[in-house]
Amino acid sequence: MGQAESEAFWRDFLRYLVARGLTGVLLCVSDAHPGLKKAIAQVLGCPWQRCTVHFLRDMKGHVGRSQQQMVAAAVRQVFQAEGLAQARLVLGEVVARLEGPALKVARLLEDAEDDLLAFLDFPREHWSKLRSTNPLERINREIGRRSDVVGIYPNDQSLLRLTGALLCEQNDEWLVSRRYLSVESLAKLYHDDTIDADEITLSIHPARKEVAPAA
Repeated sequence: MGQAESEAFWRDFLRYLVARGLTGVLLCVSDAHPGLKKAIAQVLGCPWQRCTVHFLRDMKGHVGRSQQQMVAAAVRQVFQAEGLAQARLVLGEVVARLEGPALKVARLLEDAEDDLLAFLDFPREHWSKLRSTNPLERINREIGRRSDVVGIYPNDQSLLRLTGALLCEQNDEWLVSRRYLSVESLAKLYHDDTIDADEITLSIHPARKEVAPAA
């Protein structure tokens, strides 16, 4: 919990997770929050995936209503590619096509290429879950709904207990009835044939060293 989503807040939060044992993070997915992106790079040192849904929504805000459908259709072509090489090719074509009618969108798309396509370095089965934060929005909405019902909390710990209980329920659902990512697809992330798929956890990779912030 914090007063504001500042870079300092996110950095402290990620350090707290690392101190609790978080290791082996291969990718972080979020919206384009500058402070969060910097904290991820500094503390976790892993690739960052910009949420494509938020990006597309932002791009529609840079053009008039009459152009929004055209821009959305053009940008979606990038995310429908069959692989990284094709996605980069399509992105270049879309940038060139948008330079006339939507120059700002073309420049923003070009600048965000690496951040938008990071998910393509992972197994195909993961793409729909990694290219945006949308699959996690339902649990976030449920946390908001349940916390609003209570309204006023006597202290921070009471709110954290409620949130923790909801997240434990979600974790149980993913483990038992509907996994977020299948064990078989997770096995493709690791190249050690001696690893049993049933024993895969994100902790089998050593923790990355924290990167000192740039001057």
